[in-house]
Amino acid sequence: MSGAPGSDAPAGLPRGVRLGVDVGDVRVGIARSDLDGLIATPVQTAPRDTAVTRVLTEAVEAEARVIMVGLPRSLDGSEGAAARKARDFAERLAAQLDRSDRDVEVRMLDERLTTVSAHQALHASGRKGRKHRQVVDQVAAVMILQQALDIERSTGARAGELVEVDTDLPGDAGPVGQEEAG
Repeated sequence: MSGAPGSDAPAGLPRGVRLGVDVGDVRVGIARSDLDGLIATPVQTAPRDTAVTRVLTEAVEAEARVIMVGLPRSLDGSEGAAARKARDFAERLAAQLDRSDRDVEVRMLDERLTTVSAHQALHASGRKGRKHRQVVDQVAAVMILQQALDIERSTGARAGELVEVDTDLPGDAGPVGQEEAG
């Protein structure tokens, strides 16, 4: 299944970088894919208070087509406080992208147990528990994005739920590149 001639991108989907985002209370992990959407790699962990701006900057620099934000649902599928925070983050991203006229989709992807899996992978690799915090959000972002890329390859369609821009959101967002208010 192939998108552009000579590429391995899924049919029906344009080539382009995708970003993955794991929203935590303190830190936000960011990952990115290659142009063909084959593999996710870690980018960085950003402090939560500047993370929207950092993700937007990365999206602009990478000319990203899609930003996949992890949606941490409970095992029964319900959404709690962590899911609300992730949705708020995704809505702020989508609103700022809309105001900047960037053609980038923001999508939410069910990521149950991603952070737990990231901790397990780091532990299995021999990384000490205290050092997990520095990179666990990046590893979780990679897992979120890789899951989305795998879904794209198997279905030929974008993974996750599209975040619609709510024009009634309060304007906490300046132009891309400005730091957001805390």
